[in-house]
Amino acid sequence: MRFDLKTSVVKTREKRLGTIIGWRTGKASELSKDSAFTCAGCKGNGGKKLCEAVGPFTQGSTCSEQMVECQAGNVRDAVLIQHSPIGCGAGQVSYNSIYRNGLAIRNLPIENIKIINTNMKETDTVFGALDKLEQSIRDAWDRHHPKAIFVGTSCAAGIIGEDIDSITTKMQEELKIPIIPIPCEGFMSKHWSTGFDATQHGILRQIVNKHPKKQEDLVNVINLWGSDVFTPILKELGLRVNYAVDLARVEDLEKLSEAAATVTFCHTLSSYIAAVLEEQFGVPEVKAPQPYGIAGTDAWIRELAKVTHREEKAEAYIEREHQRIAPKLGELRTLLKGKKGYVATGSAYAHGLIAVLKELGIQVDGSLVFHHDPVYDNNDESKDSLAFLVKHYDDVPNFSVSNKQQYQFYGLLKKVKPDFILIRHNGLAPLASRMGIPAAPLGDEHHAVGYQGILNLGETILEILAHKKFHEDLSKHVKLPYTKWWLEQTDPYILEKQNYAVGKE
Repeated sequence: MRFDLKTSVVKTREKRLGTIIGWRTGKASELSKDSAFTCAGCKGNGGKKLCEAVGPFTQGSTCSEQMVECQAGNVRDAVLIQHSPIGCGAGQVSYNSIYRNGLAIRNLPIENIKIINTNMKETDTVFGALDKLEQSIRDAWDRHHPKAIFVGTSCAAGIIGEDIDSITTKMQEELKIPIIPIPCEGFMSKHWSTGFDATQHGILRQIVNKHPKKQEDLVNVINLWGSDVFTPILKELGLRVNYAVDLARVEDLEKLSEAAATVTFCHTLSSYIAAVLEEQFGVPEVKAPQPYGIAGTDAWIRELAKVTHREEKAEAYIEREHQRIAPKLGELRTLLKGKKGYVATGSAYAHGLIAVLKELGIQVDGSLVFHHDPVYDNNDESKDSLAFLVKHYDDVPNFSVSNKQQYQFYGLLKKVKPDFILIRHNGLAPLASRMGIPAAPLGDEHHAVGYQGILNLGETILEILAHKKFHEDLSKHVKLPYTKWWLEQTDPYILEKQNYAVGKE
């Protein structure tokens, strides 16, 4: 088997998939072609590496531990313990807000996240802090009586080699609930998406039912906090939704192995858990494009229907939806004709959003993705979201990979001059605004999913374009925090030139 659930440590994305976090601007088709060559016939990332642009510094990013915080920390009847200095817990503030908002839009009882920090201090890095971890697990049990406890590691815990497995094993025997070690220190991987895999690995090891009783109408939907758009879609096929990981209960996670299939809104998020569920628990992953735009949604629904034996219902639903959205879609295309958009999000999600923009008749001359996976865990061509985008919606001439580096983002936007940008990680939005470009921060990641998602996104774009004059006025009265030399550069990757082509023999 390709996936080892006997160890608590998941293989990083760069080792499994050949993930890169930098690629100098070129056509999307060029990156797709290089990726196909890289992974053709390989096992994991056993082919040649993509040429990766490596800069001399990182202006800002995210780490794997934060992704564990936003995944394991969002299981409703569980507790996450961060075995870390208190600074690593700063994200609890923003993730609590996101968690509460997610519960609200799903009409679930609103509550605060349950995350405990062990507050490792300087002396703990010398003498160890396993006693603090054990006490924190007891505190978690006494305060919340959770159905499971996750333990995530920090850079500090990883550097001193804390043996969290021994403590979690001991406490699991005592408390009789799953206590799950999740090694996820920030330096573990160069891209934060490994944190998704680390959480999912722990769930697959210690929570998922190992002797499932299959439910032929249950479908796993791997997601974050978005609105419940999948229930009405799957209901048309006579299917029920099992959301994971965020906002799920431990009971829902146990049922992952009982489902008839696994789907997602984003291949980046679901790659690991879907592949393992198929390989080791017999739950087929729906190998199809993501459900964005008409072509992607058609293919996604047809493949799900094929796996669950509901082809007739699928065709009837597709026909009804095509007819329903046609008048409004035509109106939106007229209103948005001539507009230029830019997408700056995670990898596979960006591919889906670009498809929707092109469905709306919007010109997309450029896009920034925060990383690139040449292949996903199942190594199936049908899930090549970048190739699907190029094939069905034409090329993107200025396609870039950069790990949320603001200093590069300025040059990328300056070259393309879009009318607006789509973004999920809002830290880049203020820079665009100071350049006179409005942004649509897609806090609800399901906003553009499916047939209705095309209309949703079109209406959102019209709303932000109505405020474009404000951003243009703002740009005339602010100063960007860069030197005159940098502002005059035409190549955002000029600092990477000396280090370019890492991995090229």
